Amino acid sequence: MLKYLPDILAMENGSTVKNEQDWAIRRDEILSLLRREIYGFPPPVLSPGQGRVVETNKKCCAGHAVLETVEITVQTEKGPFQFPMRLFMPTAPGPHPLFLLLNFRPDAYDMYFPAEELIDNGFALAVIYYQDVTSDQKDTWDKLAACFERPKDGTGYGALTLWAYAASRALDYLVTRPEIDQQHMGVIGHSRLGKTALWCGAQDERFRYVYSNDSGCAGAALEKCKHEGAETTRIICGNFPYWFCENYQKYIDHPEKLPFDQHFLLAASCPRFVCVGSASLDAWADPVGEQLSCEAASPIWQALGMEGYIGPKNPAAVGSAYLEGEVGYQLRDGIHFLSRQDWLRYMAFMRKHW
Repeated sequence: MLKYLPDILAMENGSTVKNEQDWAIRRDEILSLLRREIYGFPPPVLSPGQGRVVETNKKCCAGHAVLETVEITVQTEKGPFQFPMRLFMPTAPGPHPLFLLLNFRPDAYDMYFPAEELIDNGFALAVIYYQDVTSDQKDTWDKLAACFERPKDGTGYGALTLWAYAASRALDYLVTRPEIDQQHMGVIGHSRLGKTALWCGAQDERFRYVYSNDSGCAGAALEKCKHEGAETTRIICGNFPYWFCENYQKYIDHPEKLPFDQHFLLAASCPRFVCVGSASLDAWADPVGEQLSCEAASPIWQALGMEGYIGPKNPAAVGSAYLEGEVGYQLRDGIHFLSRQDWLRYMAFMRKHW
């Protein structure tokens, strides 16, 4: 492990994680740290999210799927709040493994997911347009963000936490659907929504698989080990301070003082499965930093008798995929995008580990 990274195994009482009991304590410490110093504490869960099918298309994906529009209702401090979710369900007998995608666009069919290919491979797909939850604009606390009183002590939720919270409330409904295999559900996102997917999966243990695609700074990439062209804490906090809690601003010019690094975020999903995807021409998201984060998170899995990341310590070759361990990593050729090739590898990762 990189010697300048905070020790992920070191518990606050001075002992070291050696077993599942230790890890349960250490995981709570890590989640508390990440909530306090970067993402903010989520709103309370007043009741499970509820779903109501409001539209159905029974001739979707060449007749191989039913496409439903589901209205998800979240109970808040200021009354119920609703947002829509698209649900692609195979017509073949289930139950079906599920991907829940946090997406950038509201379209039923979109360039960020190959719906028909996912269906023909036996997967169900739920899609949430993130700005139906709350807007992605500075100083705009609307929709779900306006439904709770945000703490003023520096630990109040950022937008990433609200998007993650909404995905979990959608999952409250999805687990009531008998067509879905509850043992094989994954949350996935790209770029800022890759950060969100990691944070959602870290907190919600019902997601057995957690996928980060090109999530970069404040996502899968290490902050204390930047490579040429990579986004930094100063840049991301300057452009998107509302994604995070106010406490994160303390580290704008002093990332070396961070009491964690992003391998903590990956490790919080242990002993479940995490797969990180990078793109060879996406220096902004720091592919090498993402790969190193996978390696640095792995001691937690290893302490529990598993393997974590199984791959090279040197920068991965373009086009390679290391999917054997509980922490997967793949480096696709190309630019910042969530592509068909990424999806093929993410499906393969889930299949490999069920």
